[in-house]
Amino acid sequence: MLFRIAINPLLRAMLRLISRAEINVKKYYRVDRMINNLLHVSFKPRFKMWDHKIMIDGYDLPVRLFAPKVSQTEEVILFFHGGGWVSGTIDSYTKICAHIAKRTGRRVLSVDYRRAPEYPFPYAVEDCYQAARELFLYDKPLEASREQVVLMGDSAGASLAAAVSLMAADRGEFRVEKQILLYPSTYNDHSEASPFRSITTNGTDYLLTSKKIQDYQDLYVQNKEDRNSPYFAPLISDHLEGQPKTLIITAELDPLRDEGEAYGEKLKKFGNDVAVYRIKEALHGFFSFSLQAAQVKQCYQLINIFLKE
Repeated sequence: MLFRIAINPLLRAMLRLISRAEINVKKYYRVDRMINNLLHVSFKPRFKMWDHKIMIDGYDLPVRLFAPKVSQTEEVILFFHGGGWVSGTIDSYTKICAHIAKRTGRRVLSVDYRRAPEYPFPYAVEDCYQAARELFLYDKPLEASREQVVLMGDSAGASLAAAVSLMAADRGEFRVEKQILLYPSTYNDHSEASPFRSITTNGTDYLLTSKKIQDYQDLYVQNKEDRNSPYFAPLISDHLEGQPKTLIITAELDPLRDEGEAYGEKLKKFGNDVAVYRIKEALHGFFSFSLQAAQVKQCYQLINIFLKE
């Protein structure tokens, strides 16, 4: 049975109440992590899953591979989870990644990058880049040609995917052919001075608030000069030539909506192949909702069309 999550007046009031009772993320980020993990309860998938580690300068980076019962292609999705660079793990995203594998018929490799504030910028993006480098250059921990790796992420993970694509172009070690960015963070200012209207219109009443975004970013980027790095805020880059074929999906009621769409438009101006879609009545993080939700079903339809093109 398919259902649409309609934002009626009662639900809107409930969302507003919950949003305004949010915890102080900068002070209680460990509590935020605990809540995030509870909201994304892991489960044992009905198909194959393996844990593996990639050695990065003496550090063992955990990754988790998900394989569908029936693979439609040898293409691999390299997935970077969300959580504001502070919360989220491969454990809390097990259910989501298992669903991606099932719904796309592709293997999914999820990366457990190091999180802030213990490991601030650029640890997360460097971890994700090195995971991609292993796949593109060495086919580890699984066999996949360079043309068969798709970068994908949601929220902060989408920002990391975009940053890895930028890094790849800058460093010239490998080329990313496709990327899927779900409601990405792409800019470096989410205060009232932000040039994006959705920060103010959606920034107080829909669970993810503009204040929470700022708190996450303050924990992640601890040096002011790093705020102007395109590997943190891809939208500020003025060197977007040769970026991957890109699918960007935004959520109507998300504070990050406008900057995600602006990134798509800027990529187009630099001659890149980009498709941008906005999911109506969708909240930030909706991709983790029930597979029966109309917004989630629409999202998978767009993803599968993009992958098969």
